[in-house]
Amino acid sequence: MSKGQVHLLRQILGAGGDTSDLPIAHIRRNFDRLLSRFPALDDVDGRPVEVPGLPDPARAEWIDARLDRSRPAPRSLLYLHGGGFVIGSLDSHRGLIARLSRAADARCLGLEYRKAPEHPFPAALEDALVAWRFLVQDSVVEAGGSEAMAMAMAGDSAGGGLAVVTAAHLRRRGESLPAALICLSPWTDYAGTTPSVDRHTSLDPVVQRPGLEKMAAHYLAGRDPWDPQLCPLTIELTGLPPMLIHAGGSEALLDDAVRLHQRAAQADVPAELEIWPDMIHAWHLFAGRLDEGDQALEAAGQWLQRQLAS
Repeated sequence: MSKGQVHLLRQILGAGGDTSDLPIAHIRRNFDRLLSRFPALDDVDGRPVEVPGLPDPARAEWIDARLDRSRPAPRSLLYLHGGGFVIGSLDSHRGLIARLSRAADARCLGLEYRKAPEHPFPAALEDALVAWRFLVQDSVVEAGGSEAMAMAMAGDSAGGGLAVVTAAHLRRRGESLPAALICLSPWTDYAGTTPSVDRHTSLDPVVQRPGLEKMAAHYLAGRDPWDPQLCPLTIELTGLPPMLIHAGGSEALLDDAVRLHQRAAQADVPAELEIWPDMIHAWHLFAGRLDEGDQALEAAGQWLQRQLAS
């Protein structure tokens, strides 16, 4: 384990202290600027794509980092970024998505959904549904036949929980489901009852209770945090595809991931929970400077290839 890298990362991320009282636009800029400091992959195809029905200011981008792009992509992936539904963007997550694209040998549709407080629930869900339907239609064309290529959905933090909720809404409506779900450090408890938030407050500089509670309030806009239309821990999971859940052993949202895994088991959803020792929240974002970030994304990509091959 690269303990020196984790220690340095904790110092860098914790240097600014609690920033939850800053203007949201300022927090968003700082978040994007921070993550731009981590090395990007070379040789990545990235291009904006117009998704019919996707409202402003949401946007989407094809991100393809496959080593061999001379052949059609064997699989497609919709990626939903994290950031508590308030911050985060394609700019902050492009590096993570590219690394997952390479590891999974998949072309990725990165979605920057509308964010709270300007656009609370259900805006992010609506945008994810629009993007998924676009991916399904495009994958049929790309595959050159009547059936789409293998498709999956992934996300980190808020995006990990959103992937679960989006898939559940698709199943309820009888629409095409992803063949697999990847949830990286998923945020699943919007009521703030997660014990590890307080237990790991000195270990995880990424997520702290004050900021988490404000983000939840912005996203919910007065709704019940346990509403089964929006909460990954209360929505019906029966019938969902296999799920990979990553959590850091020192992260604030460790118990969110554990509880999601338990809920999946209760619903007979095949789910694998991997707890990475000493890792902080969404450590995958720090790949390029954190060995475990690279290793976790490689492992997730390999898992996805195995799932979609079967």
